Amino acid sequence: MRFYTFLILLISIITVSSCRNDFETRTSTDGDLTFSRDTVYLDTVFTNIGSSTFTLKVFNRSDDAISIPSVTLGEGENSNYRLNVDGIAGRVFEDVEILANDSIFVFIETTLDINAIGNGANEFLYTDAIEFNNVDSQQKVELVTLVKDAIFLFPERDGTTGVIETLEVNGVETSLEGRYLLDDELTFTNEKPYVIYGYMAVGDPNGTTQKTLTIEAGARVHFHADSGLLIADNATLNINGDLSTDPEALENEVIFESDRLEPVFSDVPGQWGTILLTDGSINNTINYATIKNATVGILNESSIATGNPNLTIANTQIYNASAAGLINRFSTVEASNMVINNCGQFSMLIQLGGSYNFTHCTFANYWTQSFRNTPAVFIDNTLIAGETLFVGDLEQANFTNCIIYGNGSEELGFNEDTTALFNYNFTNSQIRFDDTFDNFIDDPLYDFTNTSIYTDIIRGGEPDFLDTSNNMLQVGEDTAGNGLALPAGAIQFPIDIIGTTRAVNADFGAYESIEFPE
Repeated sequence: MRFYTFLILLISIITVSSCRNDFETRTSTDGDLTFSRDTVYLDTVFTNIGSSTFTLKVFNRSDDAISIPSVTLGEGENSNYRLNVDGIAGRVFEDVEILANDSIFVFIETTLDINAIGNGANEFLYTDAIEFNNVDSQQKVELVTLVKDAIFLFPERDGTTGVIETLEVNGVETSLEGRYLLDDELTFTNEKPYVIYGYMAVGDPNGTTQKTLTIEAGARVHFHADSGLLIADNATLNINGDLSTDPEALENEVIFESDRLEPVFSDVPGQWGTILLTDGSINNTINYATIKNATVGILNESSIATGNPNLTIANTQIYNASAAGLINRFSTVEASNMVINNCGQFSMLIQLGGSYNFTHCTFANYWTQSFRNTPAVFIDNTLIAGETLFVGDLEQANFTNCIIYGNGSEELGFNEDTTALFNYNFTNSQIRFDDTFDNFIDDPLYDFTNTSIYTDIIRGGEPDFLDTSNNMLQVGEDTAGNGLALPAGAIQFPIDIIGTTRAVNADFGAYESIEFPE
């Protein structure tokens, strides 16, 4: 019975289908196609690196099906653009049909060699058009791409096995794909962007040679996925950015970001690895840098030492790290005019103790892309590696004229092992610590009435940030720390991160307050 029922149903379907008239097509001759955009900007790409895929939607708004005699790139088969029209790849297409009141998709990609098309320029604007050719008319959608020349740094591949070389650090082989920079590669200039694949290391595998990577003002360093910098034993990183006059272009800052230049990737966290300062690196300096969209902005393991700090960082912004903006482990750090925001876990994490001075720094965390239950700043004198607990002395952690704030209730946290030193001090600073449920009321680490470790602290209040979602951490005149910082002359940082002169009664954080526009 079931078989006969199925047979009757099948016959019915065939009968209905045989009664349907196939759609009639007509040739479009009167320019009645419309498009989702009249120009497709494929943004900026590096030479010989493929773009993202961009989409154009083509509409037939008439009541009749149409057949377009040809859809082609203006340069035909010689074009550097590639198309996929309604599921078919190519550069030239014939008899493209669109049903009545329907649409099709056109997908567009490009890979450009600036050496072939750019006439020796470092940047070149490449254009073409998609032409929709009818019998008596033609409609066009323009295509525009800026291609940039770059210096590409990548590890070698074994010619026999095809295996990419990995880094040996201090005589120990690692799983990091990468290589050591050659002597003639140890200066990054601002002439061309740098694009890094894998980890580029400074030093040598045994940590015996003192080498320095110098990055000049205005340099742009771009990292592919799972890439970064590694500063090995006896090696040094010097980032010599300078104050910019254009707050949009940041022409003199050194900028570290991913190699995806399309606007949709401009604020995506976790696109590359980290800047790793190993425990043997020495005298690292970072001035006027922007580090964005990493997994960890800076992983600082440069060991604590008597004398000069192993990391001096000033006038630097770290944003959109998927894990942490700055991790310090048993290090010696001097930081001023530093801003960190929008990190998946910590804006700054201190582990295994160390010695730190932070002055006029803004530690904010307004992460919204997932749940965060970690504070913006966390200070710890321990480190767990596998099943082993390591403990180190926190000789000092001094915060002066700082802001520690975010969208969490408690943006400061501690973990103390009492078998080692745990010294910290907050002076003339603003800290968000609500303790809504009195979870920390009996913990002496959070006793904000103890003036030996908390002096002239604002607990709460509003920083009056300009726009936290876009990492604009300038403070307005209504900031709670307005005029409450220690005098600029006493702390030797007379200008803020963007060059504004600090008043004698300056403000908390990396920025001097301004009047926001209406």
